[in-house]
Amino acid sequence: KICEGMTALCCGEDVCQESVCEVTSLLEAAGKVEKVDEKLMDCVTGVSGSGPAFVFMFIEALADAAVKCGMPRQQAYIYAAQTVKGSADVVLQTSRHPAELKDAVCSPGGTTIDGVAALENNNFRNAVIQAVEAAYKKSINLGK
Repeated sequence: KICEGMTALCCGEDVCQESVCEVTSLLEAAGKVEKVDEKLMDCVTGVSGSGPAFVFMFIEALADAAVKCGMPRQQAYIYAAQTVKGSADVVLQTSRHPAELKDAVCSPGGTTIDGVAALENNNFRNAVIQAVEAAYKKSINLGK
């Protein structure tokens, strides 16, 4: 919808580079395009195919928390969505490891590290990994 998609392209060895360039150019109208091995297509489905739903859920959860803390709902959605967008842009523009970026935001004894600890106590990363893995496995099964 907003030309910020992530598209995986795979093709056989018999496809000429000119054709790959033409298809890539067409697909870039919808966002970023990268060539991947065909064996990774189910992984792509789990991460970038299903990932938007997971991100929307995270934005919703951030907004719900903001509302719980007193922020009006519409404002909460803007703050949550812009926070996710800005954070993603930092990862893409700096190529720094997400853990390094997280560490840079966590002040010793500060609010953020307490929030990170709460996420860890509630198995946040494990839940995300399991969600991607479930989508990946379902993609494999659908391809059989």
